[in-house]
Amino acid sequence: MISDVAAPAQTFAEIVVDDIVRDSISAALREFPDPVDDIDRSLACLRMIFAQLPVDQAQTILDFGRHVDTPGVALVRNLPVDPSLPDTPVDGEPSRTKKTFVAETVLLGLSQMLGEPVGFTTEKSGRLIHDVVPVSAGATSQTNQSSHVFLNFHNDIVHDSVGRYDVSNPDFLVLNCVRQDRNKEAVTHYADARDITRELDPSVVETLRSPLFRLNAPGSYIRDVAGGGEVLSDPVAVISGPVDCPEIAISANGVRGLDDVATEALAQLQAACRAVAHQVKLEPGTALLINNRKGLHARSQFFAQHDGQDRWLQRTYIRRSLWTIRYRGTGFDRRVH
Repeated sequence: MISDVAAPAQTFAEIVVDDIVRDSISAALREFPDPVDDIDRSLACLRMIFAQLPVDQAQTILDFGRHVDTPGVALVRNLPVDPSLPDTPVDGEPSRTKKTFVAETVLLGLSQMLGEPVGFTTEKSGRLIHDVVPVSAGATSQTNQSSHVFLNFHNDIVHDSVGRYDVSNPDFLVLNCVRQDRNKEAVTHYADARDITRELDPSVVETLRSPLFRLNAPGSYIRDVAGGGEVLSDPVAVISGPVDCPEIAISANGVRGLDDVATEALAQLQAACRAVAHQVKLEPGTALLINNRKGLHARSQFFAQHDGQDRWLQRTYIRRSLWTIRYRGTGFDRRVH
């Protein structure tokens, strides 16, 4: 008897680069200048360099970025790394003493296969490459500076004067590991909305699909622009779209349910995320591709000493197209909004 019930979608993928391909790409990247000095030229060059990937692996990455039924998270292993590293920055700013740009070009090489790297003025000063490191002042915050707390399941969202923070936000993130935390305890989690909705009671999903929630602006915006106060979105649903390919939106810095039922639904959502999440420990030579609409990501707490040897990731924000956020254009840089 043939069942008419569709099998659950695969929500996690893994790609392991062959040593010969890795070494060939690495040789090209070791001499690469700072890619952000001429970003569009760099992306064109990186497209040619990353064309060395086998067709099957290249298609897996390309399909990750363009189809609704593909996994929401993909781990890429055995990538090139810098021959030597300076200290991990302790202030969240780029390193001033890093001599090569292998990590940066790996990050952008993968990013350009998914879409267009984009910067936002309220996140890392509009930079295209974000250095994600523990900062002592933010150790217990719900931001990428934290280390001493569990960073709750969330999307990376963007404050927008239109009142919605889930419209102009990135479609994808790429996280490339430059240095692992010294105790190798930091875990990155990803919970796909397809798995989450199967885990939850239908009545809870119905609540989450109702405009009963207000997202708080990102912690960086609250810290750097709003003086520490809440800046809430218009009321929105946190789950939307077709049942078989839902979209989900949750801010790390807090979501406010408009009634007790909505607040309880949020608690059940976080519990469901923990139950279904894929978990990875990033180490040098690995990168994580994250669909920022299909699911939510989180990070465990980890030990940080702020001494130059702490965990160091680099991150990009990616849009499939910059056209739909042209209303946010800055005028001084066509990739910064």
